[in-house]
Amino acid sequence: MSDKKLKCGLPQDEAELRKLLTPEQYRIMVENGTEAPFRNAYWDNHEEGIYVDAISGVPLFSSEDKFDSRSGWPSFTRPIDSAAIVEIEDLSHGMMRVEVRAKGSNSHLGHVFDDGPAPTGLRYCINSASLKFIPKKT
Repeated sequence: MSDKKLKCGLPQDEAELRKLLTPEQYRIMVENGTEAPFRNAYWDNHEEGIYVDAISGVPLFSSEDKFDSRSGWPSFTRPIDSAAIVEIEDLSHGMMRVEVRAKGSNSHLGHVFDDGPAPTGLRYCINSASLKFIPKKT
């Protein structure tokens, strides 16, 4: 893999990851890409449930913390467990941002910004392709 591709912390090589993920998921999660706004699976999802890492299945975000940021990507005020994510300074594209990665799989999820609503003031802007939605059982 090139330096721009991540090396996943799970015991999967590149070929196994390509089998597990769609080409779009691979581009986003492994190659640190971004999906198009308003044209992704979860930006407008209003069902109750949790969002897990598409590689490891670790719970990352809850529908209880999801809000409409009008950005076109699913946005959350906080992760379920901050120990499940890693935040890294990202100076790419001429901007100062904070990248969000899944700790278990080391996959790219999106970015976190400080323009979110109360109570945290944070906006975790996450690629749908990095997530799998698990609906709440009623």
